[in-house]
Amino acid sequence: EKMAAVLERSFIEICGFERETLQRFREVIVNLGLSALPGGLKFPDSAGAFHYEEGGKLLSVTSNRFIQWSTSGDTVQLVEQSLDTNLLNNAVRLRFTHCTVLPGGVSIQETLNNVIILISTNQSVHRLVLPHPTRMYRSELVTELHMQSIFTDVGKLSLQDPSHSATIPSLVGQTGSPSTSAAWLSHRGEAHYALASPVGGIMVVTLPPHDTQGSVSMVELKRSSMMQRLSGWMPTAIRGDQSPADLALSLAVRELEEDSFIFALCQDHRLRMWSLREQACLLEADVLEYMPACKGVKRLLGQGHRLRLAFSSTTGLCLSVYLAVPQRGQFTVLQLITTDNNRYSLEHISTLFTTQETLVDFHLTSTDIWGLWVDDSNTTVVKYINFEHNTAGQWNQVFVQPPPEEEVHIGVDQDPRIYRRGSERVTDVSWETLKKEVTVAVESELQSSVTEFEFSQEEYRQLQVEFWSKFYACCLQYQESLSMPLGLTVSHHTGLVCLLKKGLVSFLLPCFAVDHLYLSYDEYLFSEDETLVTEDPEVGRDVLQLVQCLRLVSDAVSGEMAYEMEKALEHLQSPEKAAELVLENIDNVIEDIQNKLQDIRNPMAAMMVLLREMDLETDSELTPSEVSVICQAVCHMAMTRALFCRDLLILQKLYLRFGDNVQIFNSSSVAEEKYQIFCLVKDGITPVTSDFLCCFRDANLQHLTVLELSDTPALSTNRSVLSPQTVVELFYQTVARKMIISQIYSQQQSNSLLLWTHMVSNVVHLLAQLLWPSNPGFQFPECLMANCQYTQLQEYVRLIGPWCQVNIGSCRFMLGQCYLANGEGQKALQCFQEAATEVEKEEFLMRLTGTEEEEAVSTTRLQYYNKVLRLLEDVGLPELVIQLASLAITEAVSDVSSQAALWTRIFKHHLDLGHNSEAYEALIQNPDSSMQLDCLRQLVVVLCERSQLQDLVQFSYVNLHDEVVSIIESRARGLDLLAHNYYELLYAFHINRHNYRKAGTVMFELGMRLGREVRTRLGLQKQVNCYLAALNCLRLIRPEYAWIVQPASGAVYERPGASPKRNSEGEFSSEPVKRQVDILELKDLEKEYVLSRSRLTLAQHHPPSAAIAGSATAVEMVALLVQSGLFDSALSLCQTFRLSLTPVFEGLAFKCVRLQFGGEETQNEAWSWLADNQLSSVVNTKESRFDFSD
Repeated sequence: EKMAAVLERSFIEICGFERETLQRFREVIVNLGLSALPGGLKFPDSAGAFHYEEGGKLLSVTSNRFIQWSTSGDTVQLVEQSLDTNLLNNAVRLRFTHCTVLPGGVSIQETLNNVIILISTNQSVHRLVLPHPTRMYRSELVTELHMQSIFTDVGKLSLQDPSHSATIPSLVGQTGSPSTSAAWLSHRGEAHYALASPVGGIMVVTLPPHDTQGSVSMVELKRSSMMQRLSGWMPTAIRGDQSPADLALSLAVRELEEDSFIFALCQDHRLRMWSLREQACLLEADVLEYMPACKGVKRLLGQGHRLRLAFSSTTGLCLSVYLAVPQRGQFTVLQLITTDNNRYSLEHISTLFTTQETLVDFHLTSTDIWGLWVDDSNTTVVKYINFEHNTAGQWNQVFVQPPPEEEVHIGVDQDPRIYRRGSERVTDVSWETLKKEVTVAVESELQSSVTEFEFSQEEYRQLQVEFWSKFYACCLQYQESLSMPLGLTVSHHTGLVCLLKKGLVSFLLPCFAVDHLYLSYDEYLFSEDETLVTEDPEVGRDVLQLVQCLRLVSDAVSGEMAYEMEKALEHLQSPEKAAELVLENIDNVIEDIQNKLQDIRNPMAAMMVLLREMDLETDSELTPSEVSVICQAVCHMAMTRALFCRDLLILQKLYLRFGDNVQIFNSSSVAEEKYQIFCLVKDGITPVTSDFLCCFRDANLQHLTVLELSDTPALSTNRSVLSPQTVVELFYQTVARKMIISQIYSQQQSNSLLLWTHMVSNVVHLLAQLLWPSNPGFQFPECLMANCQYTQLQEYVRLIGPWCQVNIGSCRFMLGQCYLANGEGQKALQCFQEAATEVEKEEFLMRLTGTEEEEAVSTTRLQYYNKVLRLLEDVGLPELVIQLASLAITEAVSDVSSQAALWTRIFKHHLDLGHNSEAYEALIQNPDSSMQLDCLRQLVVVLCERSQLQDLVQFSYVNLHDEVVSIIESRARGLDLLAHNYYELLYAFHINRHNYRKAGTVMFELGMRLGREVRTRLGLQKQVNCYLAALNCLRLIRPEYAWIVQPASGAVYERPGASPKRNSEGEFSSEPVKRQVDILELKDLEKEYVLSRSRLTLAQHHPPSAAIAGSATAVEMVALLVQSGLFDSALSLCQTFRLSLTPVFEGLAFKCVRLQFGGEETQNEAWSWLADNQLSSVVNTKESRFDFSD
């Protein structure tokens, strides 16, 4: 396809794995008791990598997994990396005492059960046998986030044992140490180490298979002096040269046909192939024969020559020789040819020339050569070329990460303390902690340098800029050291290309078409014979001309101008005005740009081709890779395209200045929108808020539960070892990666390998689509909400608000969530209301409303309102619930059940807030009688509990009067009389409505219950008051209506406290209860009053008799009163009930007889009971006689 071709024109470097801190390396010291060799030989630091054979098999244990190594002096650092999972215990540092690791001294190979690491030093050879990942984890599919590395148990190995290490045997008369090496594992399991002998030739040290007993053996591969003379060379001793001609500069090994072939590129410019089995040189070739104009080179000994091998089933074994000669360097690719009689020859395939940078490393694949250089300014240079099919030997570009700017532009409105994450990470402290420590350190340094106590704000700002610039310069030096390139690795299985640096690993990703054009160096851009963004050759030429104009604009835009354009976006201003201001400041290049623009035949077509190529608006399915790599690639792509659109926008303004072109004007709006979008996406490097893990996590999950968004990526408690540090990483790690992996696995053909170049390009492109605000998907903002990234989410919505016309309602909802988290409830409510208009149009809002478990609601908008109401209730904002519910009622005009539910909600929250009148109004408006009755019952209970009886009594209760009475009656009859005052409430209710008969009935009923249930002095006192109140009520009525209805004794209640309207289950009785009733008139109530008053009098005179008096009849009460000497009360009771006075007279006579015959004590007692009977007919003297003539 067209795009596939575009993707392989150039690559771009993306920094990947973080720099490991020293504490993460486990150090293992290998001491064989050797002494350091004299001379202090040093080799340059180097690095390499081993890629598993099934690295391209998705979800296998070794998928996207490799081992990187680096050497420095006596140390080898090994790190196992994975793009799919987090490997635990994956770093180890091996230190070989008094030894120096040789160039090419690390080789890693895998067998069915083991990963074997072979290491060569100048005095020893070593073998580490580690378990293969497939033996550590036997499941076919791997989905865990964490796995153990093969280095987990490396500390348990005894590396000094003979099975793991051996000393290189010394040869007689030989001094010095090997200069380079190569190691490999034979098909029989033997470990071979080829060492370049300092006196020429090759020493091969062999360790027996690790699972068998045996001793170390060594053979020397060296040609005799006679053979050297025959081949045109004299022994070193005869020439007087200090270095032998056949000293191997670079070694490579390949096993073929059960034999090991060792290729040695020597300093005499000859390539020799040795057979280990025959211990003979089978092939010798002068590689200068492939170098044109090599006169004079033969007299020089080679120094920087390199050799690499590559094998494939189609091309066989290919060799690439790099010849490092003064003023020129070249790669020669040769193919090994085997004849019928087992003789070998080399066939020349290609010769490729390079520029004069210093070669650090190169890699040969079956089709390409990848080279790594540093130039005179110590800048990293990476290029690659197809050694068979290329255009005039031109190397393809790799756009490496440029070094950070030496100076950072700080606007007048900016704080000098600018923080931005670099490519490496510090994993032992958090980002927030690091910021605080750095700030304290720099500010302390600033304060200590200040000698004056007072200075202006501008002077202080200048000091800040100065000290922060010093700190920034230190960071640049540190990063420059860590970014020193050491090696290059290319996976033969997946095409994964990694750049190995001193402190980090970076990945090379295919460059997209537009990015390729914009980033290409001028010499490449001018030599482009076609552009793959269009098939029309004329449009293609216009595109190239247009890109050259954009490059002129880009070079002319200064840092201040670029900052002003970005600031305009941040302040929601149109970038058009900023572009016009830029034009006014680049007058010096406008003429050059205008000259180039005249060569463009159809500028509108060229612009639209480029804008269309950058368009990410699509509904494509997703197709994973490591979090930081992918996310940095997306942000880098967005950054490049933001600059592209910025320059295109400026160029369009220039077009409009030259003449009125409506088409150009229309396309400028497209460029402006894309500039805004790419600026937004590139800012995805915004740091994750670190405190969301503790402060908001529980509350956030609770809110998500309320919203019932089951598929929203909730925050995982088991976060990865490499915690997401930017919001894009957070999104990729928690949402997108899982979708991508499952999609790839579902579409992958069985046993097919994934090519890195194709896979990573698709992932980057599709992740960018998920982040593209103009696409219908809403996963990115939803992820920010789920992980409490409210600050970033609010800024995201603010930036896209003016121009994004997709998911408008969803963005308003998200903004409402942000306001809720920040405690701005009223703003949140406004956003929720604005989002309601889009509920039926947007996928996120439809999903939000599609999980309603209650009864079917008439409209989607009502479902949305219900969700938001529950959210506001969960947050605890009843005032906002009332406002939104009131608005929702207007949407439920024809839905009675929804109206009832909303009025019930309003009633509840008004009641909770103490808004009694508003709660009553909501109750009255409720159209559902059942809900209305429930609310009424709750209103009565709550107001009674709050003792707000005045409000309760004064409400009018339109059409609910009987229901209120019924509720209060049921409460009164079902609860303890002394603990609750519902009877008094009901009495006040009737009195307030001038219904005196019912008020009297209530008081009479209360009095009757008090007589039966509360037989105490207090109960009797209350009973008297109740009967007195009942009498007063009936006396306010005209005599003919002064009566009440009383259930007959024994039929009033079937059980104490029972309700006359409800059964024992609390439900209304289905059948009316048959009762006998009595009509009580005023005189009947007066009798009950006199009887209750006499009971109270008796209880007051003799408290223990209160329990008996409570249920005593009038006749019984007369006897009790007489017995207690209360003749006055007994006489009054007899007169009221028309009883015989005989008991009274008999009792009085008995008292008189006792008084007449009693002594002094009896007479004193008599004065006490006479005082209790204050009747005017009684004469209170000793000599008087009792006269009852009245």
